[in-house]
Amino acid sequence: MLIRVGYELVFNCAQETPMILMVNIHYSRAQDIVVPDLLTTDPATRVTAYRDGFGNWCSRIVAPIGRIRLTATGVVRDSAQPDVSAPNAQQHPLEDLPEDTLVFLLGSRYCETDLLSDAAWSRFGQTAPGWRRVQAICDFVHNHIAFNYQNARATRTAWEAFNERTGVCRDFAHLAIALCRSMNIPARYCTGYLGDIGIPPPYGVMDFAAWIEVYLDGGWHTFDPRNNVPRIGRVLIARGRDAADVAITTTFGPNILESFQVWTDEIAESVPPLS
Repeated sequence: MLIRVGYELVFNCAQETPMILMVNIHYSRAQDIVVPDLLTTDPATRVTAYRDGFGNWCSRIVAPIGRIRLTATGVVRDSAQPDVSAPNAQQHPLEDLPEDTLVFLLGSRYCETDLLSDAAWSRFGQTAPGWRRVQAICDFVHNHIAFNYQNARATRTAWEAFNERTGVCRDFAHLAIALCRSMNIPARYCTGYLGDIGIPPPYGVMDFAAWIEVYLDGGWHTFDPRNNVPRIGRVLIARGRDAADVAITTTFGPNILESFQVWTDEIAESVPPLS
C-alpha cells in the first residue's frame, strides 16, 4: 500500500523569525520512502538540518518578514497491516531495564508523574504487569477524556487532562505516558501521520496525530489511547519525552499561523506520487 503524506503551513511574521521544524518522516521508515518529503519554502529560504538528542530530524530556517509557506508531500510504502499486538509481552523489573529507557520513566514538562503516581497505583496496582496493565491504562484514558478540538490548549498537562477530562490526542498521550511511567513502565511520546485508512466515515479534519510507545519484553510497542484500537498506516515523524520534545514548529519571534493543512491518503500504485 502507498500512502501520500504532507502538510502546508503558512506563517505571517512581524520580523525575521528563527524557526525549528520537525516535519520529516522518521529515519526508522527510511526504507519505506518512495518519494522523499522534502521541505519547500516560499519564498525560498536557507534550510539547515541536524539530529536532536532523540535522533529526530530537525530543520532550521529564519523566516523573512511577511508570509512564508512551508510545504512537503511524500509517499511511503506501508504493510497495510494494523498496529502489532503482543498481549503476552512482559514488564521488565526496574533494575533490568536498559539504560537508554530510563529517561522515559522520569517526569517531564507535560507528564507529572509525581502528581499522578497515587492515582496510577490505586487504579492499576492490581492489574497484571505488562501488556495488560498498559492496555488497562489506555482503556482508562480513552474513556476518561472526551475528545474535543474546541477544548485544545497547548499548555495542558497530563495532570490537568486527568482533572479536566477533555482534550485532543496529545492530552490522551500525555496522560497515558504519565500513568505508565508512574507504574515503572518506560513510555515515550510519538507524533506523526495517521489517516482514516480502514476506518468507516464520517471522517474528521486531518491533523498530525499523537500516540505512545512503551517498553515491554525487550522492545518498544505502539499504543494509541486516543483511538484505542490497532490502526493502519501510522507514519512516525518524531519521538520524545512529551510534546515539548517533538513540536512540529518552534518559533522564536512574533508570528501568526494563517493556514494549517495536513494530508494522509492511500493512493493507488499507478497514481503519480506528486500529482
